[in-house]
Amino acid sequence: MINLENEYLKVSFASKGAELQSIKSKQNDKEYLWDGNPDFWAKHSPVLFPIVGGLKNNTYYFEDQKYQLSRHGFARDHEFQVTQVSTTEASFTFRHTPETLKIYPFKFSLKISYALKDNTLTCTYAVSNPDDTNGLLFSIGGHPAFALPATEQLKYSDYFLEFNTDDELVYHKIEGDLIDNETMTIKLTNKTLPLKHELFYEDALVFKNLKSNLISIKNTKNNHGLTFQFEQFPFFGIWAAKDADFVCLEPWCGIADGIDHNQDLKNKEGIIELAPGSEWQRKWSVVCF
Repeated sequence: MINLENEYLKVSFASKGAELQSIKSKQNDKEYLWDGNPDFWAKHSPVLFPIVGGLKNNTYYFEDQKYQLSRHGFARDHEFQVTQVSTTEASFTFRHTPETLKIYPFKFSLKISYALKDNTLTCTYAVSNPDDTNGLLFSIGGHPAFALPATEQLKYSDYFLEFNTDDELVYHKIEGDLIDNETMTIKLTNKTLPLKHELFYEDALVFKNLKSNLISIKNTKNNHGLTFQFEQFPFFGIWAAKDADFVCLEPWCGIADGIDHNQDLKNKEGIIELAPGSEWQRKWSVVCF
């Protein structure tokens, strides 16, 4: 475990997957991250790389070659090299290997950095293409699960999401890990979405045109919660395992295959092409209160 700490928060990470494991407030002793209960979902905040979501038949084609990748890619299952810069900053790096090149024929360097400042944790993804001649095709996304604990005072339906811009949510349904063309619309009252377990019984809500860049998790019983901030992520998912007391807020640069996709990686919706020698960055942050 790698730990970072300041006067407001104490956070923990695993080197496997560079995965965030805990966000604990030192002000109110509240744990903001899901505990990874395997009866529901054994992860906390995996990185999705080099794909987001599922591929049709777990298969893609690149330059007439057939490859297979499981849902959300492989980075979350690999050990990252750890570099701890200070008590409030840490970074983790994962690079291509002979094994990854067999299923994903691209050289890459993925660096995930975390930084604490006051009551805010920021996560930065930096993808580099070390190849001298070939472009790098990839997608990446976050999958942090935030705890919505049931207590004598609080139940899941007391929590709600508050969006800074959207008055309605237009989402795509998921069919067999793929994105359906059909959309559904949820009208919001005062830009808020009340949470209920039934929202996620048919998998995640997937958005291609979310306007908001701030989503707060609040409840009707007290003033504690968090604000999730993200920029330049064109896709977004909201999900929870069936009847589990958490909600995932998932900023994505990339998306699962559509049901009509031809499986050519170059034509995959949301795929990013990074030129040789180039670097690409995105970040999201959590403000706890």
